[in-house]
Amino acid sequence: MVTVSTSSVVAAGTAGPGSRQERRRHRRATERYRTAHATRERVRVEAFNAAFGQLRRMLPTLPPDKKLSKIEILRLAICYITFLDHVLELS
Repeated sequence: MVTVSTSSVVAAGTAGPGSRQERRRHRRATERYRTAHATRERVRVEAFNAAFGQLRRMLPTLPPDKKLSKIEILRLAICYITFLDHVLELS
């Protein structure tokens, strides 16, 4: 019978002590990292929403100030682009 110490065996793909994965896990656990990540995510979401707002203002709807969901904005944009393409083909 052969006994193997679990501390001496590191399976492929797992993080050993001091490995890159372990350092990354430790870094992500810090308050500074979480705060920076939350800030980046907030900026990303704000940019995303601003882009949808800009697209929304370019689309004709009745009433013009009607609140649309993001999926409705995308579907309306597809229809509007198709319509404009059709108009160009006719002229």
